[in-house]
Amino acid sequence: MLGGSLYQTYAIKEAVRLGYYVITCDYLPENPGHKFAHEYHNVSTTDKEAVLALAKELKVDGVVAYASDPAAPTAAYVCEQLGLPTSPYKSVEILSNKDLFRDFLQKNNFTCPKAKGYDTYEEALKDTNMYRLPVMVKPVDSSGSKGINKLTDWSQLKDFVEDALHYSRRKRFLIEEFIVKKGHQISGDAFSVEGKLAFYSFGNEFYDPNCDKDFAPLGECWPFQMDRKYIADLAEQLQRLFTLLHMKSNAYNVEAIVGEDDKVYLLEVGARSGGSLIPQVTEYATGVNMVTYVIKAAMGEDCSDLKLVEDKGFWSNYMVHPTETGKYAGTWFDEDFKKKHIVDFVTDTKEGEDVHKFRGAQDCTGELILKYDSEEQMMQVIKDMDKYVKVIVK
Repeated sequence: MLGGSLYQTYAIKEAVRLGYYVITCDYLPENPGHKFAHEYHNVSTTDKEAVLALAKELKVDGVVAYASDPAAPTAAYVCEQLGLPTSPYKSVEILSNKDLFRDFLQKNNFTCPKAKGYDTYEEALKDTNMYRLPVMVKPVDSSGSKGINKLTDWSQLKDFVEDALHYSRRKRFLIEEFIVKKGHQISGDAFSVEGKLAFYSFGNEFYDPNCDKDFAPLGECWPFQMDRKYIADLAEQLQRLFTLLHMKSNAYNVEAIVGEDDKVYLLEVGARSGGSLIPQVTEYATGVNMVTYVIKAAMGEDCSDLKLVEDKGFWSNYMVHPTETGKYAGTWFDEDFKKKHIVDFVTDTKEGEDVHKFRGAQDCTGELILKYDSEEQMMQVIKDMDKYVKVIVK
């Protein structure tokens, strides 16, 4: 298991529950997931050769990069080298790097934003006449909205490039056409079994209008809030993508948007489960434990019993976040809200820790899973969430 962070603990526990001998590795020995594994090794999950050497030495039977973009190519590389179950390394690399992914989508005539990758500010500056403002400036290999900015004037480019490069391991960034969305952004997880799209559960993202980055999601809600024709279109595009990339049995975190032209644009298809407890909310909504299938796929087990299930009930996840920068002093919940809606609250933020006013997932201090009685109630609570949940900052 590549990584032992708080949000990866669920998968570690699941692998143990399924009866496997579980080994974790990353460069953070204090990560909470390691105590649930049988064995831990201090090896970075992005160091492909070091993980390969460790996997050879330990004679592992499978590798999982759960909810981790940076570790997904490592898992595929190691498995390919050792002949273990995996989707092709080159394909996972394409899905894990925004510049390679956009290039692949454009070359294969998918509906996607116009985009191009760059190494330097000077290189990008020469191409400004290619784009109509606004545009998005993004690191090619980050997640959770880290280093992503919406550029409305070319005078912002230098600062935004520096921010993007700060969060990029490859020290590369993307400039991408801004798509004006119709309705809510589409978000959720999917799973292919031997290359066939077998399961998906898509909700819609919601945002904090008071946040400086109004495109950084605070969570997702289920069931899907838009015409289901968009899901049918998205499923068709995903199947074509998996076929072209020769994907095998794999989990995916998917982001898409419906443009004003009524077309569904693929934004992200990460070759890993979603973070922010998306697989856990999906299980509440559908009864399907996708994490079980992630483990089974990594071990080469038969996943053919995985079938599409309709969402039931009304659910959301929510990134608990500070509205100011300072020292964390706790989280306050309205008592009625707590009793009626909270299913789970996951956090490892400790009193006295530095916290930052919300910019994206890196500033979240915990994650909620919430349930509701109706769609109307769900949308009202989401709209007024700051009345029910507050991070106390000193």
